[in-house]
Amino acid sequence: MKKSRAHFAAIPTIAYEGPRTENALAFRHYNPDEVVDGKTMAEHMRFSIAYWHAFRGTGSDPFGPGTIVRPWEAGKDPVSVAKVRMDAAFEFFQKIRAPFYCFHDRDIAPEGRTLAESNRNLDAVVAHAHDLQKATGVRLLWGTANLFSNPRYMCGAATNPDAHVFAYAAAQVKKALEVTKELGGENYVFWGGREGYETLLNTNLKREQDHLAAFLHLAVDHAKSIGFKGQFLIEPKPKEPTKHQYDFDVASGIAFLRTYGLEKHFKFNIETNHATLAGHSFQHEIEVAAAQGMLGSIDANAGDPLLGWDTDQFNTDVRELTLAMLAILRAGGLGTGGFNFDAKLRRPSIDPEDLFHAHIGGMDAYALAFKIAHRILKEGVFETFVTNRYASYDSGFGREIETGRASLRQLEKLVLTKLGEPTPHSGRQEYLENLLMSYLHGR
Repeated sequence: MKKSRAHFAAIPTIAYEGPRTENALAFRHYNPDEVVDGKTMAEHMRFSIAYWHAFRGTGSDPFGPGTIVRPWEAGKDPVSVAKVRMDAAFEFFQKIRAPFYCFHDRDIAPEGRTLAESNRNLDAVVAHAHDLQKATGVRLLWGTANLFSNPRYMCGAATNPDAHVFAYAAAQVKKALEVTKELGGENYVFWGGREGYETLLNTNLKREQDHLAAFLHLAVDHAKSIGFKGQFLIEPKPKEPTKHQYDFDVASGIAFLRTYGLEKHFKFNIETNHATLAGHSFQHEIEVAAAQGMLGSIDANAGDPLLGWDTDQFNTDVRELTLAMLAILRAGGLGTGGFNFDAKLRRPSIDPEDLFHAHIGGMDAYALAFKIAHRILKEGVFETFVTNRYASYDSGFGREIETGRASLRQLEKLVLTKLGEPTPHSGRQEYLENLLMSYLHGR
């Protein structure tokens, strides 16, 4: 493979320089080589770059076209442009020191006039990606298919009322699964961008959900047939673009998977901004997934609480991220998942350097949150408090309640003859919030 020209020649590989550095193009908290509990920070964090935002994002929004113009986008042949774009992407991955990237099929290769042409385009660019991965050591965290942008998917893909569209989407996922396997992808994500409805006046809700389940079963079967060993992930999103999407949040996703016998095959890719759009905190969605052993991966971003859509901003809220990291570490980590920066530059941030500043800030915030959460768990103050709060269930009648050996009659007799009125115990929320604040400020 011939060496491509440099696209970020003026920007050095980002180094760790510590919290006191004044260099804006350096890490303050993320040191990829720092070892914590026998693993490097790079191994703990497994940072990934979202191809669609970092290298296909143009700064467009619902009220105007793109503002970001990149020099590598010039050219008449879309496949050739896609390869040059990918050269720029891998140069960025190396300089920002991200070990992983993620993509939709239509992010990396242009859609053709027919599915066969689209597949040929994808094959050409996947071959280029394979060479770049081998040359750089950057790996694919997950792949997926874009089943929402093309007008054919205006009424959904797997939930489309037209079986022809369902079949087309199935063919597209088949190919996306195969190229994800070819590139060594460790996961495959399903994000139902339009799997929902605008009005129930023209919708058979049960039939659409049945079709969605059938679609996922087909994907599971095909993965087995081609030997794909990666983890399947569902990414919940409550709204936008459809008024009501079937993958509303983690809890409804778990119910859906269990209803249709899919729970053994899927975990969840949780996005911060989607959690808040559903009316939950980021930590809540992680805890719900972790409680059922279904925590898979994270899309690392944030929303603007004053706006009602998915703004996909880089998250630098260390308090929010520390709470999320506590939940993730308690669950034993993300396994084959990682922290994927599904976040985009703001519309006026048009310089290539802005791409570095954005990811440096996100990576530093997550790394700092990881370190704080690790220290909190190591010292065990919160864990001890919670353990003591539920201690009445560790023995006696409390234990019988948890193990299913208690009956309503037994519990009634116990209260009438021995226990009487319960004594209230303070939850001490304010004390705990102050304690968390002390950790955030270097306790």
